[in-house]
Amino acid sequence: MKAYKRIVFVAGSGTCRAPMAAGILKEYTLKNPVEIIVRGLVVLFPEPLNQKAEAVMISNGTNLEGYMSSQICEDDFDDDTLVLTMEAHQRQKILDKFAAAKADSVQVLTELVGDELEIIDPYGGTLQSYGLCYETLSKSIRKLVKLLNEGE
Repeated sequence: MKAYKRIVFVAGSGTCRAPMAAGILKEYTLKNPVEIIVRGLVVLFPEPLNQKAEAVMISNGTNLEGYMSSQICEDDFDDDTLVLTMEAHQRQKILDKFAAAKADSVQVLTELVGDELEIIDPYGGTLQSYGLCYETLSKSIRKLVKLLNEGE
């Protein structure tokens, strides 16, 4: 895998899955330092972490204190940036909407690491469903770290 300087995690509102993924990745040591960013596909105004997502993150020792969501924009794409979505339709939306988005550098996280299922949005579900989402993300991020550290 190409060595990227920036990784942007993207999901719906940018208040749950994407920040969880970013928080998990920030706990790992990468061979090449990477800036880790979180964006939402639809962010009408900045919002803090989803309360259940935050509770699950805290209980797992993951902290994104002071986090506020922000909208993905054209400036988030360049040759040194890997954009990772949670679902295939989000990837397609980005490729359709942003001229600077390239198919090889906008990927579905689970497809990239070889997992079968997408990361399901726990929004509106129980605390357990958020916990399951965190666990699923943890497994995929572990595989991502391996890919990133293997380098080119």
